[in-house]
Order: sequence, then structure tokens, then C-alpha cells
Amino acid sequence: MLRHELAHLALHEALGDLPPRWFDEGYASVSAGEWGREEVIATNLALAWRGVPSLEALEASFQGGAGQASGAYALAHRAVAELAALDPGRGLTLFFEYWRRTDGDFDAAVRSAFGLTQGDFEERWKQRTRRRYGAISLFADLTIGAVVLVVVMVPFYLVRQRRNRERLARMAEAERAAEARERASALEALLRSVGPSEDPRSPP
Repeated sequence: MLRHELAHLALHEALGDLPPRWFDEGYASVSAGEWGREEVIATNLALAWRGVPSLEALEASFQGGAGQASGAYALAHRAVAELAALDPGRGLTLFFEYWRRTDGDFDAAVRSAFGLTQGDFEERWKQRTRRRYGAISLFADLTIGAVVLVVVMVPFYLVRQRRNRERLARMAEAERAAEARERASALEALLRSVGPSEDPRSPP
């Protein structure tokens, strides 16, 4: 925890208020060796559902609830570690220099230090995170497949249910009509079986 806070202080001493929240937290986490944070990525169901966000969305995630913030810290750690890995020899040293020169222009600093645009880096970070934590990609793929299946199948299910209801209604109506005919037939047979009453005064 102390190393984490010292890393915050060192970063702000070097760059002032230039770093966004995601970089600030990610850098402190990487500097403090908090590699266990990445385990959150593999077990965070909310993160698996939404997928890996953009850096802009990641910045906003720190304002969410505890679960969302936990995923944000883990992804920030992953993003800074991925950025530093682009230059194994110097890490973030050259990037920091360009960031200061460009007065906080992250895209320009990434271009100058690593030869990538911010968009290129984001895509690389997201793809490598999905590959490293395959459950996110698998869960996302399964989720998309399930949504597509539901969208495709629900109309057929509703049509079939309507047809079943209509068929049951016709069967019930036919059954009621048959019962009415049976009652009428039974009553007619009963009336025929009873002959006219004999007059007791008539001679034998």
C-alpha cells in the first residue's frame, strides 16, 4: 500500500496533473507490483458481460460501484503494463518525456515513444487482454450468440404459441359442440323410449 501511494506521488511530481485517473491508478499498481489485480479480470462477471472498455470508458468506470471500480483498477493495471511492455528496454521513460513535451497529449506521446496511435494501442491492449483472459472473450461470444438466438427464435416461439392457442380453442369448441349433440341425441332417444300413457278407464 505504501509503495502504491509513493508511486502516485512520484508520478505527480514528474507529470503534475497530466495523467488521467486510469493511468494514475494503473501506474501506481504496476509500480507497487500488484499483479494480483489482474485476477479480477478473469473472475469479474460484469466485466465479462460488457467486455474490455475503451480507455475513455475505463476512466469513467472509477466512478461506478465497488464491483465496477475493482474491474477498472485491474484493467488500468493491465493497460499501463501493456504500454510499458512496448519498450522493454526503457519502459515508460521515453513516453514520460514526450508526454511532458506535448503538455499531456497522450496520443502524441504514444506516437512519438512507441510509433503507435492511441487507437492502435487501445486495440492492442483490448485484444491482448481478451486473449490472455479467454473467459471474457468466450463469455462475450456466448452472450452474443445467445442474444442472436433469442432474437431469432422468440418470434417463431410466439407464432407457435399463438397457433397452439388457436388450435386448442378450436378443439374446445368442437368438443362443446359434440357434447351438445350427444345431449340432444340422448334426450331424443329417451323421449322415444317413453310411450303414450294408457287410459285406465279404457276396456281391456
